[in-house]
Amino acid sequence: MDLGVSPLVENLIRTGIILVVAALAYLLAMRVGRRVVTRKVESGDDGGARAETLWTMGRRVIAIVIVATTVLLVIVTWGFSLAPFLAVGTVLAAAIGFGAQDLVKDVIAGFFILMEDQFHVGDSVRIADTTGTVEDIQLRVTVLRDFEGNVHFVPNGQISVTSNFTSEYAQPVIDISVDYGVDLDQALDILGDELTKLATDPEWAPRIHGEPEVLGVNALEDSGVQLRGRLTTLADERWSVRREAYRRIKNRFEAEGIPIPFPQLTIHKGD
Repeated sequence: MDLGVSPLVENLIRTGIILVVAALAYLLAMRVGRRVVTRKVESGDDGGARAETLWTMGRRVIAIVIVATTVLLVIVTWGFSLAPFLAVGTVLAAAIGFGAQDLVKDVIAGFFILMEDQFHVGDSVRIADTTGTVEDIQLRVTVLRDFEGNVHFVPNGQISVTSNFTSEYAQPVIDISVDYGVDLDQALDILGDELTKLATDPEWAPRIHGEPEVLGVNALEDSGVQLRGRLTTLADERWSVRREAYRRIKNRFEAEGIPIPFPQLTIHKGD
């Protein structure tokens, strides 16, 4: 294209056009992607969280592709040969393949995490012996914030086993011990009654599914008899429901005169 100007000005104009087109392409991709994700989230189905997580990584990939393409087009516009850059790229690729295997492993693992839908941003998980809420899934690392507010960066390649605490539903177990002299049938009835009251309480019922279970005697411990019950709850409500269940059961046992044992030490004085 002959613009009737000097080669320098022509190259500057072409470079400007490339940069403008790249910026518009990026903005358009961001707008379309965000609109798709927003519609998916507003639809209310289970794919909303996955779409949000995929978009978190997808926008990074889009940015990398657009920047790389723009740089190559600018190089060609100014008449530079791509051969040296391809040679350097080949050397870098070989270096990455030989000396940065962990990096490549982390990136590949990150894609598999997204494709297999193992967890989403916002899920509570345990990975690589670290428990916390997923704040971000990047190309190389997954970012977790634990319950004390500490941020952990876990390389995706080190994630071999994942425990997702906020997937579909949870079944918090309620274990509580009573003294050996207690009437176990009475204690089990009270345990079941309190769990049922919790499950039918208007404030807590939306967080609990199905009927509470009283599983019976779970263990004969050194200082008491352990009773076990179980509830089915919304996945991310297990902790609040469990805390409330223990509070109610403890208060009810005290009101009914049922002692909850605790370790005691008896010292005998010698003559």
